[in-house]
Amino acid sequence: QVQLVESGGGLVQAGGSLRLSCTASASGRPFSRYGMGWFRQAPGNEREFVAAISWSGDSTSYADSVKGRFTISRDNGKKTMDLQMNSLQPEDTAVYSCAASTLLRPTKYYNYDYWGQGTQVTVSS
Repeated sequence: QVQLVESGGGLVQAGGSLRLSCTASASGRPFSRYGMGWFRQAPGNEREFVAAISWSGDSTSYADSVKGRFTISRDNGKKTMDLQMNSLQPEDTAVYSCAASTLLRPTKYYNYDYWGQGTQVTVSS
């Protein structure tokens, strides 16, 4: 099992950047054997897949809406996962959550077993 805590959210103007971090505390199954992902949910919207990264970090996937602007990464030694968000737009405003899955390359919300509490990202125009 794994416990996840997000950090790095905040207020940024359109065109700016933020870097979100997810710190994991894993027991039993090592962190390197969790596929990791980021999701977001804006008020009135369903939870949306943002990005995912495989066990070793050699495979990534992105939602079309963020591809080219966001970069997901992980450090299995530090047990962290980051989301670098560039060229932020007001439509990116949401609560961002990190999640862990036992699957190698999870992309769907139901593929994930563990979730963080989320961190608010607000992009002003």
